[in-house]
Amino acid sequence: MIPFLDMKSVYAELKPELDAAYHRVMESGWFVLGKEVEAFEAEYAAFCGTKHCVGLANGLEALEMVLRAWDIGPGDEVIVPSNTYIATWLAVTAVGATVVPVEPTPAGPNIDPERIEAALTPRTKAIMPVHLYGEPADMDAIVALAAKRGIRVIEDVAQAQGAKVRGRRVGSLGDAGAHSFFPSKNIGAFGDGGAVTTDDPKIAERLRTMRNYGSKVKYVNLERGFNSRLDELQAAFLRAKLPRLDAWNERRRLIAARYDDKLAGIPGLGLPRVPQWAEPVWHLYVVRTKRRADVVKALEKAGIGSLIHYPIPPHLQEAYADLKQGKGSFPLAEELAETVLSLPMGPHMPAEAVDEVASAIRSVLS
Repeated sequence: MIPFLDMKSVYAELKPELDAAYHRVMESGWFVLGKEVEAFEAEYAAFCGTKHCVGLANGLEALEMVLRAWDIGPGDEVIVPSNTYIATWLAVTAVGATVVPVEPTPAGPNIDPERIEAALTPRTKAIMPVHLYGEPADMDAIVALAAKRGIRVIEDVAQAQGAKVRGRRVGSLGDAGAHSFFPSKNIGAFGDGGAVTTDDPKIAERLRTMRNYGSKVKYVNLERGFNSRLDELQAAFLRAKLPRLDAWNERRRLIAARYDDKLAGIPGLGLPRVPQWAEPVWHLYVVRTKRRADVVKALEKAGIGSLIHYPIPPHLQEAYADLKQGKGSFPLAEELAETVLSLPMGPHMPAEAVDEVASAIRSVLS
């Protein structure tokens, strides 16, 4: 059996550190907004290369609260990828703003800067690029475009912690970066968690107020805030994991390189193509094939896990039926939804397992 993602080996590798983190929090008797969260915020900000990090309850609220901190709402437009997980869109509509979907580049999964420029209007207040599958979007082009017009840029870093664009880590390239620490992420908690990284002290301070019922001082509420706080225990676990993140990402790169080699030349199979300026972290290794159902069946028969990220684009979800953007509205996103397949990937995946995955795929496509 080859699982899509091996979640148990993380604890096996980090058992002493994780157990120590658990005992440290339990013995402290302090479980919300304490020293562990403060320490993780400082350590993660340093890792990303930003001045501030604000721990929050999850990645979706990280996206939403940044928009609220910028006072983006009804009447405003936010540019989002047509090809993404629905959370990106949900954050925008949660604040009452309008999603403006933009298609990916023809060669890759991420939003196309040239198409962004064509979608800009006087109502555009923010651009929300997603570093999908762990591959960075073209942030230099996006940031330059936004700077000309005074538009905010918030990076969705949920799948790309540690990835770089020309040597700089994602989460430090726009005005803010929203991070998810869902357990399956490159650095994940053992439950939900999220954060925002930024160099803007005003946004960081407002987020710290907003996440805690709009309060800086107990029972004194400055605005209508939220309860969106990273737990002390999850922060302690993340602190144990953070020193391993670069090494784990390097293991993912080696797995991806082996996939590139073993899957090369298989008819009808498209492999990931990474721009030279990008250093991805391979949250997912995503291939493309029109014979996806046959490949999935062959993998299942061989005891190999796989997943589809994502089978239904946001514009075709019932949740956004009111936008009346039916089939054919975003053909590139739709084509990806119909052909992409995520293969097993993770820092604890044996290299030999790649050969078995490749053999199973080759047997059906060749």
